[in-house]
Amino acid sequence: MSVVFVPKRQRGKAQVNQETIQRLLDENDQLVRCITEYLQKGRATECVQYQQILHRNIVYLGTIADASTEMQTSDDTVS
Repeated sequence: MSVVFVPKRQRGKAQVNQETIQRLLDENDQLVRCITEYLQKGRATECVQYQQILHRNIVYLGTIADASTEMQTSDDTVS
């Protein structure tokens, strides 16, 4: 199950660390391989669920990157 599928009551409480990011990147690698395999077999309809999970993971990683950039920018202006 994707790391991104966190129950609403736990959202915002998860520690985002290098291990979490690496797990998402590894999962994305597996998803891309699976999508590619299905497409090569002509089974595009089976790809949709994997593409949705991949999209959520990428959006989540982008959100983390944006937040990290904002924190660094605010730290630079305070210094």
